[in-house]
Amino acid sequence: MAMISEFNGATALASAAERVRIALKLSTKSVALLVIALFVGVGANLASAAAADQERGLPQQAVEIARPLGFPITNSMVVTWIVAAGLIIFSRYVSRNMKQVPDGAQNFVEWLVEGLYNFLGGIIGPQLVKRTFWFFATTFIFILSANWFGLLPGAGTIGWGHQGPSGFTIDEPFFRGANADLNLTLAMSLVFFGCWIVWALQEVGPLGLLKELFAPKGETAGPMKLLMVVVFLGVGCLEIVSILFRPISLSFRLYGNVFAGENMLEAMSTLVPGLGWLLPIPFYFMELLVGLVQALVFMLLTAVFTLLICQHEGESSTVANTTET
Repeated sequence: MAMISEFNGATALASAAERVRIALKLSTKSVALLVIALFVGVGANLASAAAADQERGLPQQAVEIARPLGFPITNSMVVTWIVAAGLIIFSRYVSRNMKQVPDGAQNFVEWLVEGLYNFLGGIIGPQLVKRTFWFFATTFIFILSANWFGLLPGAGTIGWGHQGPSGFTIDEPFFRGANADLNLTLAMSLVFFGCWIVWALQEVGPLGLLKELFAPKGETAGPMKLLMVVVFLGVGCLEIVSILFRPISLSFRLYGNVFAGENMLEAMSTLVPGLGWLLPIPFYFMELLVGLVQALVFMLLTAVFTLLICQHEGESSTVANTTET
């Protein structure tokens, strides 16, 4: 009987321990499920917040703010006209009373123009810079001015909107960075493409243009020459495809960088409530540098594309030596 009672006691202890293990497993799984549910809830809240921020972000397309006589006017067009009018008025003001010894605004403009002229002359050569400087300098100054104008207070923050739970939200801003509109960057790239064709025909002629694209380079003879003709024919076809895609790459490069910068500034201004005036300040200085770099990149790429097609045979080494000295 004592053995039976001991066996029953051991069985009871074993069943009690098993119930404790089962309870611990259930509680562990419950805690794990609660933690998973908590993370899922937080993730859903973050996703909804991100979606709300994306809805409040800068739209990819320019917003139409008026349509007089059926002609649509977008906020990026307004900034383009303001920057162009400002540059025209400033240039007229500077050139109204030219002096032999420049001072003030005339001194600044002469320094800028002379610096750009010498800079481009060292890259594309003195002959080509005389023909093309007007375009490269104009695009650089316009792109730089438009990029920096988009950083002024009021760009993207003044316009029609509505009052929401998190504050006043701008739906239709009156001003938007000009280069944050793909229409403008594509238009500038297409204008360059047309000028590129004209400059190439003026410098090397139609036959020289075809030779530059398809003619074999170097001195070969015999079967090797025939092989090089076939090879450079294929290379010329690839070069034509590359030339046709240059306006697209130029336009998307400028548009993407400016559009991303404006979105970053808007995200910083809405990241922490109450600090929207402080957080974007360091990024404004970075965007000043980005605006300068993007204007310089657009000018340099178009200048190099022009040099590659307009240089005569034997001029590449001369330009390289001049650049080195």
